[in-house]
Amino acid sequence: MQWRNSPSRYGVVSILMHWLMALVVFGLFALGFWMVGLDYYSSWYTDAPTIHKGIGILLFLAMLLRVCWRWISPPPGHLHSHGRMTQLATKWGHAFLYIGLFVLMISGYLISTADGRGIDVFGVFEVPATLTSIPDQEDVAGLVHEYLAWAIVIFAGLHGLAALKHHFIDRDSTLKRMLGRE
Repeated sequence: MQWRNSPSRYGVVSILMHWLMALVVFGLFALGFWMVGLDYYSSWYTDAPTIHKGIGILLFLAMLLRVCWRWISPPPGHLHSHGRMTQLATKWGHAFLYIGLFVLMISGYLISTADGRGIDVFGVFEVPATLTSIPDQEDVAGLVHEYLAWAIVIFAGLHGLAALKHHFIDRDSTLKRMLGRE
């Protein structure tokens, strides 16, 4: 398998980034969903948010790499069997996922730094607090973060169902390309 994308196939770098980020996004969602229910006396009350924030920052850096990789190694073109509506849905769906993830991570940053403290990333480096004077920053960013997280996870689930529809109903190679088998 080739490292870079070709006009007809995804390369191993794009495939690995896709599946790793999907796993991380769903994992962060599950962690976030679980941690908001923790009470003050839970041993995970401070550790879970610290892990969530650290992984979120690493995901942000990985997303920047992914966007750069997409520019260096453009994805393969649409399949000939995809009509105009499928092509538009693909284009806008991917745009929503990319933009939505960036907005989600920025809102998480704004929640975490509203009190003026930076975000420690597993003791390796710290992301400083730069924006701290937005009115009701933590509350507004919190609502954006919560609702957008739900929207992205639901949309990513629909994205997965669409891939299964292409595989089992349309019998095209959409899913096989992202699995590195076509």
